[in-house]
Amino acid sequence: GVMREHLVALVYANAAERQARGYTFSYDMLGESAVTMADADRYYAAYEHAIHVIGARAGRLESIDAPGISIKLSALHPRYERAQRDRVVRELVPRAAALARVARGYGIGVNIDAEQADRLELSLTVLDALCADGTLAGWNGLGWVVQAYQKRARVVIDHLIALARRWHLTLPVRLVKGAYWDSEIKHAQMMGDADYPVFTRKVHTDVSYLACARAMLTAPDAIYPQFATHNAYTIGAIHACAGAARYEFQCLHGMGESVYDELLARVPGQRCRIYAPVGAHDTLLAYLVRRLLENGANSSFVKRIVDPDVSIDELLADPLAAAEQHHGAPHPRIARPSDLLPGRENSSGLDLNAEAQLQVLADELATEPADRLADRLADRPADRPADARPDGPTGGRLSHTRQHRATPLLATAADFAARTAAAVRNPADHGDWVGSVIDATPADVAAAIDAATAAGQDWSNTSAGSRAACLERAAELLAEGRTAFIALAVRESGKTLANAVAEVREAIDFLRYYAQQARTLTGTPRGPIVAISPWNFPLAIFVGQVAAALAAGNPVLAKPAEQTPLIAHAAVRLLHRAGVPMAALQLLPGAGATIGAALVGDKRIAGVLFTGSTAVAQQINRTLALRGDDPLLIAETGGQNAMIADSSALPEQVVVDALHSAFDSAGQRCSALRILCVQEDIAATVLPMLAGAMRELSVGDPRRLATDVGPVIDADAQAMLHSHLDRMRTLSLTVIQGGLPSTCAGGTFVAPALVDLGDIAGLRHLDGEVFGPVLHVLRWRADQLDALIVAINAPGYALTHGIATRI
Repeated sequence: GVMREHLVALVYANAAERQARGYTFSYDMLGESAVTMADADRYYAAYEHAIHVIGARAGRLESIDAPGISIKLSALHPRYERAQRDRVVRELVPRAAALARVARGYGIGVNIDAEQADRLELSLTVLDALCADGTLAGWNGLGWVVQAYQKRARVVIDHLIALARRWHLTLPVRLVKGAYWDSEIKHAQMMGDADYPVFTRKVHTDVSYLACARAMLTAPDAIYPQFATHNAYTIGAIHACAGAARYEFQCLHGMGESVYDELLARVPGQRCRIYAPVGAHDTLLAYLVRRLLENGANSSFVKRIVDPDVSIDELLADPLAAAEQHHGAPHPRIARPSDLLPGRENSSGLDLNAEAQLQVLADELATEPADRLADRLADRPADRPADARPDGPTGGRLSHTRQHRATPLLATAADFAARTAAAVRNPADHGDWVGSVIDATPADVAAAIDAATAAGQDWSNTSAGSRAACLERAAELLAEGRTAFIALAVRESGKTLANAVAEVREAIDFLRYYAQQARTLTGTPRGPIVAISPWNFPLAIFVGQVAAALAAGNPVLAKPAEQTPLIAHAAVRLLHRAGVPMAALQLLPGAGATIGAALVGDKRIAGVLFTGSTAVAQQINRTLALRGDDPLLIAETGGQNAMIADSSALPEQVVVDALHSAFDSAGQRCSALRILCVQEDIAATVLPMLAGAMRELSVGDPRRLATDVGPVIDADAQAMLHSHLDRMRTLSLTVIQGGLPSTCAGGTFVAPALVDLGDIAGLRHLDGEVFGPVLHVLRWRADQLDALIVAINAPGYALTHGIATRI
């Protein structure tokens, strides 16, 4: 509190001289987004204190003349994201409203800052709720920020005008160009968006800014315009367009103030507000670096105005005329996300933050129909009839659930009518009967290898171009039918919706990648290949293995994981529809000890592709070695993956990255973080923050959009994880683990856990991979880095590694 008081007092002392020249201020209390609820509480207290200090010094002025404060909604809640909308409305909106009431009492304004594009719709939901709050009725101090670089900016202005008129308010709206351009571009590329949410030419942002400004100026009853810009042309254009309208300009503290000094001297009564950052050294320095990077960009007016090679005419060029020169086309050197990859199309994603796309997905799921995914996605209450929980595979939810059936898919005819089918159940809800599977027999294996050896040769003789075309058709079919595969990934393997979308995208990418590679191959096919895939990526890795072998001209015998035969069956059927002959791709579901062993042990098999445990990979290697004819083995196994965080690392970033790597997919990734090694200098900050962030994770049914951590795959995995945590406790190690909600009772869930190993010596307690939502942490001293690396490498059991540093 004393520090905040001192900071605000310093800012006021620096502001006095500028206020005498006609400026007023908006204070930005700096800080990162909240990672824990403790962070959110601290930021709330800082905002509240600042409002009291600013308000006490402000006097009684009209809100447009009084100083104000800017707040970030992401600082007030650790889960400020669309998937947690219910929590945001329930927990964050009352906090923001409470701050607004305090500000209203002093007559100062509260400005809600703009954030990333994928938070826009959620932010508008919060604004709608605040405008509807009866305790704020009639208050015109609730401000909003619009980013002109967003393609939705002009529509947002219309929304704000309608909202203000509905509630009989005048909303102060701060129009900015935008500060997250680079990250918005990269995020859209990574997520496979249809297009970018921001303009790819700076001149288009400038045109958008002027269009938004004109719309704001034509609605004085609803909008009090606040134009934040350092561009002299933009300033002049607004001044000329505004006429007698009431508005203000805004500029960043210490940047571009000279132009406003001139404007205030020439135009009596012109309003201008300085946007002033307030914070301690660690937050202020990071903020200033971001602003310097932003305003130091080649296209920035602030940089160009001091460049002697840029003429006055260039500086004052009409952006509309410049935009017309290239007919409004996007920047030619910034490819759309779909065209990002050289030589092949990038897979399209689903934006689970966008209401329109969520509704499309819900509608598609409803027509699938795939259990109650659509209802849960749309945040509607689930339909649970009284007889909806069966004891066996003969009943239950058939009117609400599509039943899938997997059988061996063989090149020769086979009759499965007399065989026994086993139920496949949802690991998150054992009452959800996803479908049934008929396992292959040793006779099926023999017949499949016969067909692959004989008829499979036709595939080997097929041209590389034809093989590639089949894979590309399969990619298109998978993209068209993605909803069925998303639903299966959620229900059969317990993936969250975000993970399921990524799973389908990766499978599509594999098909296109190997199609591209097929056209460049010059070698000779090896012969029948066995592909043994895992349950944790039951579509992506399954398809990746199969597509690679097919691309090279090899017939494939695919054995999926015992837990996930349904999605594999659907994928093979799709590949057959795309033109892959039955003899070139056969499916043999069943247990590894029987079907897998029979496949690997046959001397006609030219090679094995395997992803799974190290122990099984070594067993396969021994079996193949006994043959003496050097068959191919490509195996990817797990690892005791570590990340080293040194003292320079940003604690919030360490926590966010560690949380995502360790607990996304319930920790069931070969590359998941297992050991976080934190330099002791920052451990006292990082580790409590990590524990606090873990408490904010939502564990439960992945059919709900809000779920972060779903189930582990089966009861064996659950028992192994419980046994490991019990052993850690027996060793007197601290284990931090929350409880599970009652809704998890029907599935195989394990609550995320943090195990404190102490120092480097604690690594001796880990003798194998712990495949699930368990993260081990240890501390190391600056003089122990070499010893730490030796200790991490000692088991000879690793796959991936991370480094968190700002050096």
